[in-house]
Amino acid sequence: MDVIAVIPARGGSVGLPRKNILPLLGVPLVVRTIQTALQAKSLKEVFVTSNDEDILRISAAAGATVIRRPETLSNSTASSEAALLHALQWIQEQGHALPDYLVFLQCTSAFTRSEDIDLVLETMVGKGARAALSVVEDHGFIWQEDDDGFAEGITHDHNEPRQRRQDMKPRYRENGAIYSMHVPSFLEKKERFCGPVVMVPVEGPTVEIDNKEDWDVVEAFLNARERPPKSAAGEHKVKAVITDFDGVHTDDRVIVDQDGRESVTCSRRDGLGLELLRKRNVKLMILSKEANPVVRARAAKLQVPVMNQIEDKLSVLDTWRQGQGLEWTEIVYIGNDVNDIDCMRTCGLSFAPADAHPAALDAADRILKADGGKGAVREMCDYLIAAGLVE
Repeated sequence: MDVIAVIPARGGSVGLPRKNILPLLGVPLVVRTIQTALQAKSLKEVFVTSNDEDILRISAAAGATVIRRPETLSNSTASSEAALLHALQWIQEQGHALPDYLVFLQCTSAFTRSEDIDLVLETMVGKGARAALSVVEDHGFIWQEDDDGFAEGITHDHNEPRQRRQDMKPRYRENGAIYSMHVPSFLEKKERFCGPVVMVPVEGPTVEIDNKEDWDVVEAFLNARERPPKSAAGEHKVKAVITDFDGVHTDDRVIVDQDGRESVTCSRRDGLGLELLRKRNVKLMILSKEANPVVRARAAKLQVPVMNQIEDKLSVLDTWRQGQGLEWTEIVYIGNDVNDIDCMRTCGLSFAPADAHPAALDAADRILKADGGKGAVREMCDYLIAAGLVE
C-alpha cells in the first residue's frame, strides 16, 4: 500500500500573519507537522505544497519534499482540494506513479500525533471506506436562530427535557487535523469526502490555530505537556555546565582567509558569565565535535577545560560525569544542533540559543532570547544565578 501525506501551507494568513513558519516552542508550525508525519509508520513520503519561499526552504530542511504551488491556488478563496489535486498532478509530472492513498494534514492542528495518522488510515482501509477524517467526541448543545429570531436547538430538541450526557447517542465533531482518501476516488470526485466515509475518534485538545489567541492557548498547553519541569530545576543545585562550541560560543559562521586559516566570532559577555559561575564553584567544560584549533584557543582564553573532536558526546560526557562524582540532575547542557540532543535530554536542565536547529530547540528545556555567539551563554549564566540554581 503506497501512502503519502500532503501538507498545504500558504504564505498568507489573515488571522495570524506568517503563522505557518512562526516558532511554536521554538519549532516552526509547519516543521512540527512534518516531524509528526515523518514518524508515522504508514507514510512513504511527506510533501509540503506552498507558494512561499521561506516555507518551502524550511520544509525541505525538515525532510519534506516541497511543491511550489501557483499563486492562483494560494489565495484565501482557494480550496484545500485544489492544492491536493495540484500536488498529485505535480507528482505525475515528475514521472512518479500516483499513490494508493493520500493523507491530508493541516498545520493549524498542533496536537496531531503520528499514531493518529496511522489510525485514521488503518481504519479507512480496514472498513473499505474511500475517505476518513479525525474527530473528537462532542456532547455540546448547538443552537441557531429561527426565522423569527428566537433560539432553536440543532443537535437537540430544546422543547424536550434536557438529556443527560450518559443518555445521549455519541456525537462527534470534525477536528480539522487529519483527512485521508482513496486517490482514484478523490481524482474522480475532486472532494475529500469522495465515497463512504469513516470517522476516527482521536484524543487531545481540538484548538485550531487561526489567530493570536488560539496560538497562546496552544503554546501554553504544549509548554505544560511537552516540557514538564525536571528535577534539576529547583530541587538540585547545578554543579556543572557543559557547552557546545560552534553555534553556542560562536554565531556558527567561519571566516576563511586566503591561506585557509579559520576564525570565528564570539561574545566577550559570555566569558564574564562563565567567570561568575566559576566563582560559585561550578565546573565548566566545552564539549565539541569541531577539530579546528580555534576551539582550544578560545577555551584557553576562557580558562575552561575542553574536549573537542568528539563524535559521541553523551558517552564521553557520561565518563567525565562519573569521574567528577556528579549526578545527571546536577549538570546543565547548552547545545544548538542535532548532535547535542542526547546530552540535552539526559542532563538535568538544557538550554538552546534562539537560532539553534529546530530539533535542538524542541529538545531544550529553555530557549534563550539571544543567538549563539551573541550573548546566549551569558544569558544562560545569568538565568542560573538569578534562579538560585547555583550556590
